[in-house]
Amino acid sequence: MTQDAKAPEISRLYVQCPPDDDIANWPDEKIWQELHTRLECLDGSKLTEGPVLQKGITGMRSFVVEPMQCGRLFLAGDSAHIVPPTGAKGLNLAAADIRVLSRALGEYYAFGKTHLLDSYSTTCLRRVWRVQRFSWWMTAMLHRFSDDNPFGQRRQLAELDYVTSSRAASVALAENYVGLPMD
Repeated sequence: MTQDAKAPEISRLYVQCPPDDDIANWPDEKIWQELHTRLECLDGSKLTEGPVLQKGITGMRSFVVEPMQCGRLFLAGDSAHIVPPTGAKGLNLAAADIRVLSRALGEYYAFGKTHLLDSYSTTCLRRVWRVQRFSWWMTAMLHRFSDDNPFGQRRQLAELDYVTSSRAASVALAENYVGLPMD
């Protein structure tokens, strides 16, 4: 489950369910019950319920097109790569692609130079694969899988313990979550 704050009064929360489940199996009451279970706080604070504004079942998938260009066709954002919402990196990754492409186009139209256009795919893919790795890691750490066994579950708990108790691990998580360098 991840939380994506859209406004002080609105949050987007994800509750894991089987990808082939039917949304009709998830009435608002069941969603709130699951959220209360997952977000119970030891300090006694309570989850504030409100209307469920949107719900759907989102497949956790990853996809990358290589290369991200073919001649004068340049792919960016979801047309070139998809990351699961666990790491909350899709929009940031698309914006980074556009930043690289806009600089390359600017250099081409201002000076006739093609070096940045020619290296667009290589430049973007370095970041794309770093974000894919981070999103995979977050998904593996925060989600249960149908082939989980007790060993895998204990390893997952150890990973969570490490991230919450190690300064180095928490700094690495923050660096990846807040944002990698643009270039």
